[in-house]
Amino acid sequence: MRVLACDPGYDRLGVAVLEKTGGKDALVYSACITTDRTQELADRLLAIGNEFVVLLKKFEPDYVALETLFFNKNQKTAIAVAETRGMLLYLAQKHGCTALEYSPQEIKIAVTGWGKSDKRQVMDMVKRLLPDVPKKALDDEYDAIAVGMTAIASVR
Repeated sequence: MRVLACDPGYDRLGVAVLEKTGGKDALVYSACITTDRTQELADRLLAIGNEFVVLLKKFEPDYVALETLFFNKNQKTAIAVAETRGMLLYLAQKHGCTALEYSPQEIKIAVTGWGKSDKRQVMDMVKRLLPDVPKKALDDEYDAIAVGMTAIASVR
């Protein structure tokens, strides 16, 4: 089983590829897809989409897992993130992947056992469970890895 997991964003999209083989979870790849802040949203979405397609073709995941949209006070940001999520869901379907979605609380419960864990607690548990996480991984990468771990734990 192979999962391409995402922490959706249009400025920085965390991505991780996890695999379950022989009863063990393994991190195959993680990174952040970043966009140029001076570009229009449509150009940024195109850049994300193009890089995401490369990942879909390279890793051939069975599933694409996404964190559901967390509404914050900035509606403009929330709408752009929602547009990014829509594009990722479309690309997952187009490339024959089953799309899975998890709320922030579901991810925290799956990774730490507690739905009100903070970001640091989630990152610490990710490092304990998957010691091969790159030392310089960004928080969006950690979030994507946590989404992938949730997907692997939830798919039987």
